[in-house]
Amino acid sequence: MLCCVTAAAWPFSLPSSPSPPWKPTEFNDFLGQIYCTLGEIVGSPASRLEKPLGGIPGKKCGTIILSAEELGNCRDYATMQFCANKLDKKDFFGKSDPFMVFYRSNEDGTFTICHKTEVVKNTLNPVWQPFSIPVRALCNGDYDRTIKVEVYDWDRDGSHDFIGEFTTSYKELCRGQNQLNIYEVVNAKKKMKKKRYINSGTVSLLSFIVESEHTFLDYIKGGTQIHFTVAIDFTASNGNPSQSTSLHYMNPYQMNAYAMALKAVGEIIQDYDSDKMFPALGFGAKLPPDWRVSHEFPLNGNVENPYCNGIQGILEAYHQSLKTVQLYGPTNFAPVVNHVARYAAEVEDGSQYFVLLIITDGVISDMAQTKEAIVNAAKLPMSIIIVGVGQAEFDAMVELDGDDVRISSRGKLAERDIVQFVPFRDYMDRTGNHVLSMARLAKDVLAEIPDQLISHMKSRAIKPNPVPPPPYSPNDHPQTNPV
Repeated sequence: MLCCVTAAAWPFSLPSSPSPPWKPTEFNDFLGQIYCTLGEIVGSPASRLEKPLGGIPGKKCGTIILSAEELGNCRDYATMQFCANKLDKKDFFGKSDPFMVFYRSNEDGTFTICHKTEVVKNTLNPVWQPFSIPVRALCNGDYDRTIKVEVYDWDRDGSHDFIGEFTTSYKELCRGQNQLNIYEVVNAKKKMKKKRYINSGTVSLLSFIVESEHTFLDYIKGGTQIHFTVAIDFTASNGNPSQSTSLHYMNPYQMNAYAMALKAVGEIIQDYDSDKMFPALGFGAKLPPDWRVSHEFPLNGNVENPYCNGIQGILEAYHQSLKTVQLYGPTNFAPVVNHVARYAAEVEDGSQYFVLLIITDGVISDMAQTKEAIVNAAKLPMSIIIVGVGQAEFDAMVELDGDDVRISSRGKLAERDIVQFVPFRDYMDRTGNHVLSMARLAKDVLAEIPDQLISHMKSRAIKPNPVPPPPYSPNDHPQTNPV
């Protein structure tokens, strides 16, 4: 996302047209402007970006400080555990198989189910497993809002028997385990029929812990760096790069699909990497001087230092490689996946996270080895984006994307889903607007990265580092302009 920030002397009103540059009006004085991306702001230390203002030729316009802050949505999770005592016996040949259903009350007086416990078989004194639930799902941020809990006896045919109910609130539950959090389970119908009826048992709160759910922004602000690596398919199925039918054809007037995919994804990710130096690899080509096939070669030709300076540096190395290598095959992914995994395995303290972008045109040749590599990489701070270019069938790629069925290898299930696959043709704008095509692609392929990063950190109990205060600078204090 490109941001245009304009500084003006008060009184200030936003321009009706977003088209830069913004012209000053009779009501205010133009002081300067900058252009930056949202990623630049968020990716800066402590999400605080300081840049010089420009826009007035020959004049120093001062500096502006921009900071990013996540909207204050309730991100707390409550973990709680309950037990019950002397519940009503509902089964003729046994005791009861109790479970509880929690409901959040709505503003219109209705109730919405927000959690069901597991069933504890054949007991009147069950102890349920602890469970976690977002506080917003429990009470929508209103700590005094009623929470209704119904207790049932489970029946195989689904006609569960109602034992009774009680009400509480988030505020009451926060008191933790004490006498005030022992609730009588009451069946209103039984109470009306039986004069001596007291209750249908009691439910007690055993523990209640509230923790904050960390976000992607928390980790970025805490110093986590995103390391971006690109791997490009140089197999012969792409076609001769010198011919216009090739997917690698270098049209002087527009980028090919490989360059567009790389630019779309890379220009967003690069803002989360402080040094902007990215490894760029190729696979499936014969390399000079001995013309052996390689599935893991540096685009810049430097085995010891495969890093390119920014996305433009990767594009230049890609163009140069097309002139020096011979497209061949087969299409093997495992070597580049293992390449990035080796680096990811060395840094598991939460300070770095690795993203591999694979751009390919065809059917994968080493499916078994790639699945094994992905299953092993799922334990590491790593995500994989696969962009398919051209008109080939990509059924195998869908299998690698574990959205529906988690990928496995040799009977071992991947610890988490780390692969996102998209065919680029689905994002091509019909009017030929390549900027729009790239924006659509970037939005979808990067959408899963924040959750994948969080899931890894959470599985390893890695919390974001506290954000250090910004360094003191005399320029931080507002200055009074002479009248």
